[in-house]
Amino acid sequence: MEINIGINKADRKAIADALAKVLADTYVLYQKTHAYHWNVTGPMFSSLHALFMTQYTELHDAADIIAERIRALGHFAPGSYTKYGKLSSISEDEEDAPAALDMVQGLVEGHETLTRTARSAFRPAEKAGDQPTMDLLAQRMEASEKAAWMLRSHLA
Repeated sequence: MEINIGINKADRKAIADALAKVLADTYVLYQKTHAYHWNVTGPMFSSLHALFMTQYTELHDAADIIAERIRALGHFAPGSYTKYGKLSSISEDEEDAPAALDMVQGLVEGHETLTRTARSAFRPAEKAGDQPTMDLLAQRMEASEKAAWMLRSHLA
């Protein structure tokens, strides 16, 4: 059945493609944060372990919302590590357990990257008047900016 939501097919495709990059960055950052939660050590273990859990849970939930928006636009959401690797701007770590503050720095950079990716995805959504996607992206930017601030406070 043809989709008739007031956004033409080409614009829905452009939005879905941009959201796929947001989804990939979200999922790669989720995986990185979850691994850090498992592997953090040192005097800040307890506080970072808890903070990382809060943040990876939020990222996990966000990935579902982003994927469902892609589906609502009539496209399939990417769902493999191979596709995420091609779409994501966030790099994976070479080692399993960097030092705690290196983990924090890496997550700050990841959230800043995710914010930039979401901000660039805003353009095709705005062009098409896609308010639900713009709202989703604004929420994602706000969440990542707040997460980066909270992480950055450990580096001061």
